[in-house]
Amino acid sequence: MHAIDSWARSSCHASTSGRIASPVTRRVLLARLSNHARTARHVDATRVLLGLVHAQLDDDASVDAASSGTDADTIAAIVTGGQQGAVSIIRLSGQEAVELASRVFVPAASSSNWTDPASSHRVHYGRAVDPTENRDHERRTIDEVLCIVMRAPRSYTAEDVVEIHTHGGGICASRVLQACVQAGARLAKPGEFTMRAYLSGRLDLSQAESVASLVSAKTVAAADSALAGLSGGLGQEISGLRQACVSLVAEIDAHIDFSDDLEELETGDVAARIGDVLTRVEAALETAKQGRLLTTGIQVALVGQPNVGKSSLLNALSGFEKAIVTDIAGTTRDVVEADIVVGGVPVTLLDTAGLRVTADAIEKIGVARSRAVAGTSDVVMHVVDASRGWTAEDGDILEGLLCPAEGGGGNPPMMLLVNKCDLVGDGERVIPEDVRGRFSCVVSTSASTMEGIDRIHEGLLELVGVEVGVGGRGWAVNERQAEALTRARESLVHAQESVAAGLFLDLWTIDLRSAVLALGEVCGSEVAEEVLDDIFSRFCIGK
Repeated sequence: MHAIDSWARSSCHASTSGRIASPVTRRVLLARLSNHARTARHVDATRVLLGLVHAQLDDDASVDAASSGTDADTIAAIVTGGQQGAVSIIRLSGQEAVELASRVFVPAASSSNWTDPASSHRVHYGRAVDPTENRDHERRTIDEVLCIVMRAPRSYTAEDVVEIHTHGGGICASRVLQACVQAGARLAKPGEFTMRAYLSGRLDLSQAESVASLVSAKTVAAADSALAGLSGGLGQEISGLRQACVSLVAEIDAHIDFSDDLEELETGDVAARIGDVLTRVEAALETAKQGRLLTTGIQVALVGQPNVGKSSLLNALSGFEKAIVTDIAGTTRDVVEADIVVGGVPVTLLDTAGLRVTADAIEKIGVARSRAVAGTSDVVMHVVDASRGWTAEDGDILEGLLCPAEGGGGNPPMMLLVNKCDLVGDGERVIPEDVRGRFSCVVSTSASTMEGIDRIHEGLLELVGVEVGVGGRGWAVNERQAEALTRARESLVHAQESVAAGLFLDLWTIDLRSAVLALGEVCGSEVAEEVLDDIFSRFCIGK
């Protein structure tokens, strides 16, 4: 109770009016208080707070329209995805979850007390039945199932949750889900279970986003990073920074209102505290690049003359025969893709047609596509044949790559791969010093002997800014969080400037309040309804 009350007071501090700072904040508090009222000892105090929040909700028509009707429904969905498997799971969540499940689930043991709160978190065996009786007053069996009841607040959503485990294959799960809907449940929207976990206070918004990142993770490193966020690392850090700003605002406001009764505010102390928050915000922002790499990965184009071994290198790097390899120049005429993981980062390799002047109409199209792919890739690997050395044609290709199309951005990082080094020994010796200086990384390699493949991996990670040899990774901010943190940083910089210039105390608090709001958007204490809808709409149904 004290924790909820403290949380509500800190939300009010961020508002100049004294009301709870945003409609969504009030909606979150209402959900948490409603859940708390069912389990708290201080029921009377909780009801008083509930009345206050309801009064504010009634005054806010926009929140009334946004929050009416749906949050109290009991929802249901298949949570095991669409893939074939031995078992499927239907989840129900809401105040009536157990009651509705009792219309579908019949325990095998007639003496079972599976609906009793004392039986929470236990597995019960029985049948799933049609909730409507037939002409013989019998309910038709749908499947043989297991049923698990998880009473609030010890569940994923912090509401009463029931999970029914059916046979896999899709048909059984669909029939049981339909039975739950007939019993009175509503089909869950994408991300609605996790949204309820957020509204009830079990997860903050950064943790909820980490759930989506974990489900969509393509690599072990991405999963580790999402788990670090789900454990609360990011939310705890940002909540601490927000609370530090709230405390500063409260202290400065006190000196504005009671200047005669308080000692003079220490400007140096305020500046130091703002500087500490700013340093930690910048540290959080530095993780944005890692988060982007782990989520979206990078695109790498292999370019060069025909027959220098680009397709062989693609096969060597991917470990599969993705591209056709022959001695005939111009074999590759279209872009061939291969997805690999390097140091936890998803990488899409693109084998392109050899760049040369050709009269073949089809090959011309392939060459044009090669140049286009190279111009949009995150990294370009320029492949040359060590047995030929650096040629004038290689120079022409390099100059073409260093001249982006009109309106384009800067050149992507470039690696020089000296392939077929097994034919000449040290492949780097055949590359002039001034040429090697034009590349961020030069690697001698052999697709046939696999020599240098590890060095290609290391060079690629260095180019994109990933530390080689790092094991598990901590949390990283996503694009939405980085945008909010950037605004928080700007506000804190302005606050520093106001303090240094000796401006009025009121001006200090303006920027600090802006920082509070921006930091609140990261962990969800201050966030617009449309932002929530956008975030949770990206989730899969059942999560």
